[in-house]
Amino acid sequence: MARMIMVVDDKPELRTLLKSYLSQEGFDVVTAGNGRDALFLARQEKPDLIILDIMMPEMGGYEFLRTYG
Repeated sequence: MARMIMVVDDKPELRTLLKSYLSQEGFDVVTAGNGRDALFLARQEKPDLIILDIMMPEMGGYEFLRTYG
C-alpha cells in the first residue's frame, strides 16, 4: 500500500510539480489550493504527510494546523 502525501499550496504550478515528482516515487498524492479545502480533504483521506504552505487565501497554514490538530 502506497503512502499518501497531501500537498497544500495556492500556486497550481507548484502543486502540479510536487505531485508529479512524488507520484514518480510511488506515493499517492492529493492536492488542495487553500487551507479550507485541505481541511476537508485531510479529514477524508487521512494522509501520512502534509506539505503545507503557510500563507494562503481563505485559510492559511497556521490556521489549518490549529483546526486540524
